[in-house]
Amino acid sequence: MSAPISPADLYRHSLRLLLAKDIPAWVALWAEDGVMEFPFAPDGRPKRLEGREAIAAYMHPYPDHIDLHDFPELRIHQTTEPETIVIEMRGVGRLVESGRPFDMTYIAVVTVRDGRITSYRDYWNPLTVLEPGTDFARSSR
Repeated sequence: MSAPISPADLYRHSLRLLLAKDIPAWVALWAEDGVMEFPFAPDGRPKRLEGREAIAAYMHPYPDHIDLHDFPELRIHQTTEPETIVIEMRGVGRLVESGRPFDMTYIAVVTVRDGRITSYRDYWNPLTVLEPGTDFARSSR
């Protein structure tokens, strides 16, 4: 029996999947009842996605709109709860529609149980959704 994957290692793996544009594999890292939250989402944008299916529907068009190239400055912090980590990072790439650069700073709080993401609170800059090319599926971040 192999040792369970740590939340930090699972998160690093999730970033590799996003860079590979493998959204189905990224979604497979989620618990069936996982919750993704966007506390700073502006009006008209989802603030909470409940369940793997809702998360999959939200993320499906992501690579068609944002071409991620790297996650520089990744810092993962352990918390006093072994299943929860806090992430600081940047996502860089380009907006597919306009070709303009994409550069977003994130802070996320992620909880992993039994090798699956159960909770992901994504604190991102809501002003970036005003940029052309970022409004994918009319529910972009």
